[in-house]
Amino acid sequence: MTDVDLNFLARQNERILHDLAGLRDEMRVQGAMIMRLDGAVASLSEQVHVVHNQIGRINDRLRKLEDAQP
Repeated sequence: MTDVDLNFLARQNERILHDLAGLRDEMRVQGAMIMRLDGAVASLSEQVHVVHNQIGRINDRLRKLEDAQP
């Protein structure tokens, strides 16, 4: 095993701090992606609800038309 001096330890410490900064940046990116996906899911849920209501109204109109036929 080689001798470990303060310069080696300082370089390793800098490398670790650099890696941690990269991980922090990656976590920010992931967090932003999750927030964007959360908004997309909420929007999609609202759209499905609206489409469901539209289909219900169309079904009601069809029933009325079918009932009106002699």
